Amino acid sequence: MTNKEFAKVLEKRTITFAIKILKLSGSLPNTPEALVLRNQLSKSGTSIGANYREANRSRSTKDFSNKLKISLAEASETDYWLEIIEELGFVESKNLKEIRNEAKELLALFTSIVNKF
Repeated sequence: MTNKEFAKVLEKRTITFAIKILKLSGSLPNTPEALVLRNQLSKSGTSIGANYREANRSRSTKDFSNKLKISLAEASETDYWLEIIEELGFVESKNLKEIRNEAKELLALFTSIVNKF
């Protein structure tokens, strides 16, 4: 797979992840605590792909690297919010397993990419 093909696949993967995050956020209860989590999770979970897309359209290697670092930070933050949601029992653990696995895989991917710079 070429770098361009990999970039397209990863962009699509982050879009799919963002959609799952938004659906999960929408399923959280309407309590003040859950509303905070909904907002934080929605922002960080959708920001991963948005920053990755910007990285792929960057004008310099430095800009590319900076945007990737933001995607990495957002992936880490997203996993943090998912862990809190799981600990609070707002969503069944079995429903969170797939999305937490994907968050961890995205985190590992972005870590690997960032470490090459």
